[in-house]
Amino acid sequence: MTSLASRLLSLSLASFALTLTACAAPTEPTEPDAAAPPATAEMAPPTEAAMGLSGDLSVDGSSTVYPITEAVAEAFMAANPDARVTVAVSGTGGGFEKFCHGEIQVADASRPIKDEELETCRAAGIDPVGLEVAFDGLAVVVNPENDFVECLTVDQLKTIWEPAAEDAVMQWNDVDPTWPAEDMQLYGPGTDSGTFDYFTEEIVGETDASRADYTASEDDNVLVQGVNGDPFSLGYFGLAYFQENADKLKLVGVDSGAGCVQPSAETVNDGTYTPLSRPLLIYVDRAAIGADPLVTEFARFYLAAAPSAAAEVGYVPLPAADYEAGMEALK
Repeated sequence: MTSLASRLLSLSLASFALTLTACAAPTEPTEPDAAAPPATAEMAPPTEAAMGLSGDLSVDGSSTVYPITEAVAEAFMAANPDARVTVAVSGTGGGFEKFCHGEIQVADASRPIKDEELETCRAAGIDPVGLEVAFDGLAVVVNPENDFVECLTVDQLKTIWEPAAEDAVMQWNDVDPTWPAEDMQLYGPGTDSGTFDYFTEEIVGETDASRADYTASEDDNVLVQGVNGDPFSLGYFGLAYFQENADKLKLVGVDSGAGCVQPSAETVNDGTYTPLSRPLLIYVDRAAIGADPLVTEFARFYLAAAPSAAAEVGYVPLPAADYEAGMEALK
């Protein structure tokens, strides 16, 4: 068991208590409360109900949420040696597709479920319940050798990534005439990724409205390697992957109209890094809550572990009240 999983399993209840009150809560995730302080990065120890469980549980979906889920799953299995939790990555859209076809019990998501995905799930008798687990900021990055880009406006990002840019905005001086006449090499998530959906909607203005002539991958590590190996490259992905590879990349600030801001735990939590801050979620089937002890207790365990797990892997914990609301939703 990794040291992170060990800490998740052993942290005391003293600093982070979750109230398990029996009340209903809406299935739609709430908007992040930018003014609220982050939750203390500790977790409650597993309850008796969350120990001694057995069986198989499958999780798939967002590569952004994956590091949190992987750490939580390892700690959960340490508390339940007869349980096996497998965690895979096929992008948020790919995870919802499997979830709505009953192939997995938990979907990792870096965006809320879309209306058409919700309809597919409900047609199959699955009623998704979204539980927020952390905040994340999207990092816009260039190669460390880039000495001319420190900040990009939202309009400049749109100029680079909108569909009209394909075969038109090909060099850096197409964006700013003072920049070099060097070919831009672009790296970003594939279309099954929730990161792609979120970035495209916030920057271009609508989902699926992106240029297609870029190197796409659902594996953020592939994107990191691409940007690192190309001196005139530009890419975007979850902030945690930048933080893990800060020695290989250069972070670019984003100006949405109020000045240039770089993503960090502070700017994501206080809402100043806009528009590229977002909640991260997991989804479970409403019918499984209470009826399936493994799914129910894994979800509870996840919410208890999320503050410390999120902070450890580079994300921003939610306010404590949001985790409490998630626990109440499970009741």
